[in-house]
Amino acid sequence: MSAKDIGIDLGTANVLIYVKGRGVVLNEPSIVVIDTETKSVIAVGNEAKEMLGRTPGKIKAIKPMKDGVIADFELTEIMLNSFIKKIKARNLFFRPRILICCPTNITPVEKNAIREAAEQTGARKVYIEEEPKVAAIGAGMDISKPTANMVLDIGGGTTDIAVLSLNGIVSSSSIKTAGNTLDQDIIKYIKEKYKLLIGEQTAEDIKINFANVYKPSKKEKLEIKGRDLITGLPKAIEINQEETKTAMTEGINKIVKECKNVLEKTPPELSADIVEKGVILTGGGSLLTGLVEVLEEELTIPVLIAETPLTCVAEGTGILLNNIKLLEEDQ
Repeated sequence: MSAKDIGIDLGTANVLIYVKGRGVVLNEPSIVVIDTETKSVIAVGNEAKEMLGRTPGKIKAIKPMKDGVIADFELTEIMLNSFIKKIKARNLFFRPRILICCPTNITPVEKNAIREAAEQTGARKVYIEEEPKVAAIGAGMDISKPTANMVLDIGGGTTDIAVLSLNGIVSSSSIKTAGNTLDQDIIKYIKEKYKLLIGEQTAEDIKINFANVYKPSKKEKLEIKGRDLITGLPKAIEINQEETKTAMTEGINKIVKECKNVLEKTPPELSADIVEKGVILTGGGSLLTGLVEVLEEELTIPVLIAETPLTCVAEGTGILLNNIKLLEEDQ
């Protein structure tokens, strides 16, 4: 494998790029800021995220990925080009092979859009693999044996659940209830209860740094600021940890229900392996405080968080690019 071949975790919330010999070289938000009048791109990635919710009228921050698939083809292409340029993985004499990941259960049209976006960046060959499979490999699972491995990958736009054996997916599901949904649930709860409008960034901070979905405390409180919907003026309120659980209960229940559906579709012999080995959590959503305990209680199997949940998919692309024959078989 050439040192310039790259693996891309094209996520709804973040794009991660892996380069052979260098590891994960880029981890930036999937955001593009454009001038709506001139259609010119102003910022991409980290720089664009800083502008989220703070731009004047004609400047717009756009997330070109929605629910794990491309919502805006042109901007996705611009974003990928910008990131590949940033990591200097392409030059006049060399075009990389690219492995790019997609959610399970996406349509052939959506898969082709992802392939085309990667080809437009100047790749000489594009491979596409399903995200939970790559996440499982990146988490250190040996999926080549005739035993079951279960992975739950909670990203920004999709939650992917899969049972894997003999290098393939036995049963799987992909739902559009994930990290971004939980952020929106927090926004909705605070809006309805306190008549206060908060931004996506604030909601994400609450989810990551304060929320607890298992045994929250009423005594744990956090001050949050936003805009009063009645007066239109800035306002600060206090919320407790129990309220964050209430806000996210519906979304967490959907994820739990989908895990149960995948387990129900799994052959009994493989179910026995899962009871013993448990399920591995990957993706940013796996870091939600209390989620492991909720899942263990509901699924009655061990639940473990991968060593590097945020970079599992990107690291998995590196392992697969080292075994190019496995990729050739799958395409």
